[in-house]
Amino acid sequence: MLIKAVLFDVDGTLVDSVDVHAQAWVDAFKEIGHDISFDEMRNQIGKGGDQLMPVFLSPEELEQKGKALEKRRGDIFREGYLPQVRAFPEAAELLKRVNKAGLRTALASSAKDEELAALKRIIGVEDDQLDAETSSSDAERSKPFPDIFEAALARLPGVSPDETIVIGDTPYDAEAAGKAGIRTIGLLCGGFPEKALRDAGCIAIYRDPAHLLAEYEASPLGAGGMPD
Repeated sequence: MLIKAVLFDVDGTLVDSVDVHAQAWVDAFKEIGHDISFDEMRNQIGKGGDQLMPVFLSPEELEQKGKALEKRRGDIFREGYLPQVRAFPEAAELLKRVNKAGLRTALASSAKDEELAALKRIIGVEDDQLDAETSSSDAERSKPFPDIFEAALARLPGVSPDETIVIGDTPYDAEAAGKAGIRTIGLLCGGFPEKALRDAGCIAIYRDPAHLLAEYEASPLGAGGMPD
């Protein structure tokens, strides 16, 4: 099956932001009296707040404190950590290479709208390079539910799930994509082990955007199709 579209996760895939997202959550939880270790929190990054907070909060706490906690996490991230975020090498060039190949491209992120806009500036991607983009406001549930990828695909009329590939860095990306009928190329730059990505369903693994770009022709993207 020929590939027609590529859906890119952003955090941990195109930008080096996983550690600072984890720290922002740790800081926010600490303010409400929960001392969560950095490693525990980092393992949850890739999910949106709706899926992350229930891991650490009781249903009662989630009801009482969830909205304020998620807002506070966003404030902490934007004010204290966003300035530290950098694009991975060759991230913008990988997007350009996909465009050059005639594939449709979309960003499928669980980030808030204003965070996604800032991340696009950090990467150096222009709106006219993208066929679509989605943020947390476009999905009722975040990864590992498929909502964000289904929303992105809905904005690419004429493209079916089996003509699409996701590029992501977490098992949650691969699980979500699989539920939408889409296969995933995994990148190790988000910090998750290769085995975790393969177990979640990734069909190929690369170190980072630069590695995938260097191996583009031999990758599932450059081959013009995906393994059955």
